[in-house]
Amino acid sequence: MIFLRGLLIGISIAAPVGPIGVLCIRRTLAEGRLAGLVSGLGAASADAIYGALAGFGLTFISGFLVAQQNWLSFFGGIFLCYLGARTFFSVPAESAAPSHPQSLWRNYFSIFLLTLTNPMTILSFTAIFAGLGLVEAQGNYISAATLVGGVFVGSATWWLLLSFGVGSFRERVTLHWMRRINQISGLIVLGFGVIVFIRLL
Repeated sequence: MIFLRGLLIGISIAAPVGPIGVLCIRRTLAEGRLAGLVSGLGAASADAIYGALAGFGLTFISGFLVAQQNWLSFFGGIFLCYLGARTFFSVPAESAAPSHPQSLWRNYFSIFLLTLTNPMTILSFTAIFAGLGLVEAQGNYISAATLVGGVFVGSATWWLLLSFGVGSFRERVTLHWMRRINQISGLIVLGFGVIVFIRLL
């Protein structure tokens, strides 16, 4: 039951479409399902880390991250603007190239780091865990680990469904439309980066 709750929480955290979702969709269309899935797993890993901080009650770490949220948001905004500009100006390949381990690791860590720069995620997990009365017993590490495992599986399941669902349309996307998708995705991600800076001001 605890694992199932964690799974549903993981899906609910991952499902809202934001800059992470836009980047994963674009990478799936441009590079294939595996690239999109690996990118999503980067987000799932970061969600699991923040879920662990909330689930295990590591308030001294979560408190530090929240206290530094302006700096984290600043660097996250820069990263979003960089990824948005890079996506906008990227030239789509005429044929799909096989995914290399190096490019897959780059896809994974770029999304992983981008997700970690949003400390508000830990507040979301803390609020959800407290609201549902999860892991109430102090030191109940088995329950906490089960819950965090469910969060990771739930988030990863969402990215799996998204990448394979979007990937089914990949063969129908022409070079012209892929160029437009790159431009639109780039502008959206860049817009999220600008919003971060506006909020900081």
